Amino acid sequence: MKIHAVFNRDGGTFRTTDMEAYAGNAERIFSERGNTFSYDIVGGDEIEETLKRASGRDDLGAMLAGGGDGTISLAAGLCWKNGMPLGVIPAGTMNLFARALGMPLDIEAALPVLASGKVRDCDIASANGKSFIHQYSVGLHSRMVRVRNSYQFRSKFGKMRASMRAVFQTIIDPPAFDSVYRIEGAEEERRVSAISVSNNLFSDDPLLYPSTLSGGELGVYIADAMRPAGVAKLVFDILRGKLRLNEEVQARGADSVELSFPKLPKRASAVMDGELTPLERDVTVRMHAGELKILAPDENASEEEPSWFSSVAGGQTATETPSRRSS
Repeated sequence: MKIHAVFNRDGGTFRTTDMEAYAGNAERIFSERGNTFSYDIVGGDEIEETLKRASGRDDLGAMLAGGGDGTISLAAGLCWKNGMPLGVIPAGTMNLFARALGMPLDIEAALPVLASGKVRDCDIASANGKSFIHQYSVGLHSRMVRVRNSYQFRSKFGKMRASMRAVFQTIIDPPAFDSVYRIEGAEEERRVSAISVSNNLFSDDPLLYPSTLSGGELGVYIADAMRPAGVAKLVFDILRGKLRLNEEVQARGADSVELSFPKLPKRASAVMDGELTPLERDVTVRMHAGELKILAPDENASEEEPSWFSSVAGGQTATETPSRRSS
C-alpha cells in the first residue's frame, strides 16, 4: 500500500519529539511490511493545507495524520469528504478518537499496528454539514472551553490544569438557555444548561468516549437548567462513570437531531471536537454510519501486533473496503 503521513510537529507529544528520527523510524516500519511510505512534517500554520493536499491525492492507499485531537478531527473530515482512508497517530492531550478506536496511545506503538493494517468502515457525524468525530456541544462544555482558553498554557499538563480551573469556574456560574429540539419527529422545548451530541453513545469511562465507532447512532445528552450544586453532582457522576444515572440528564440514541435556540445571544459558541465554533440558531446533527474509512489492523495479525478493531466493530467483523493503490 502507498501511504503518506502528515505530522503536525506543534501537536501535543510531537512538540518534544525528534520528528525527523520519528518519521525515519515510521518509514522503516512501514517499508518492512511492504508499504511505500512518504511524509510531511509541518507546523500548525501549515497543517490544514498539507492535509487537504494529501487527502485529495488519488495515488494513495491511505493517509496518516499525527498530532493532537484538532489535527485528527480536521484530517477525518477531509478524508470523509474525499473518500481517503485515514490512519491515526495519537499525539494529543486526550486522544479521544484514538481511545474509541482502541488504538495504542504511544506514538511509537501505533506505527506497527497501522503498518500492518487494512481499511475498515467507521462512523462520522456532522453538524450543519461540518463533520465531527467526537462530539458537538453547547452550554456547559462550551463555557468550560472558553474559560480554559482564556488561560495561558504551553504544555499538556498546563492545558490540563487550565481545564480543571475552567471546570470549577463553570460549576460556580453555569449557563442556562432556551432550546427546542426535535428527535425522530417529536419536538420539545426546554430550558437547559447543556446539550451534547456524540458520535455513538458514550461508554462509562470518565473521559466520555464511546466503546464503539460502528454503532451507527448518535448519543444525545440534554441536561436541565442547573444550579451550581447540580453541576457539581453532574461532574461527580461523570468522574465515577455514572453519567447515565444522573437524574437531570436525558440520554438517548438517534439517527439525527434538530436543535434550535430561539434566544441566541451574540457571540454564542458551540464546541466541535474540543474547538470553539460560532453557534448557529438552527443546527441539524446527523450520523453518517460507516462513511469514514479507517486504517485498522489486519484481523489475522500476529500476537505481537494484536487486533484492536474489535472495539470499533463492537465485537463483529466490519466490511472490508479495498484499498486504493498507486499504479
